Amino acid sequence: MSADEIRRFLGGRHVGDRCLYVSTGGFTKDARYEADRATVPLTLITMPELRQLLIEYYDLLDTQTRTLVPLQRIYWPVESD
Repeated sequence: MSADEIRRFLGGRHVGDRCLYVSTGGFTKDARYEADRATVPLTLITMPELRQLLIEYYDLLDTQTRTLVPLQRIYWPVESD
């Protein structure tokens, strides 16, 4: 994501909004700069970061969100010496 795309996104936000922008391709340095100087709180998250957050907090999500993102815990045996 480029700085222009972040500026366009922020153009429709209002005072009091809190924003989350997820990008599958990451963010340029200038895009991160635009997010840092935004007048509304804006968190930029890449797909790897979103994946990690979902794994870490999945059990705390509400039922509706877990229905949208159906994950199943898999246990893998550890080899013993």
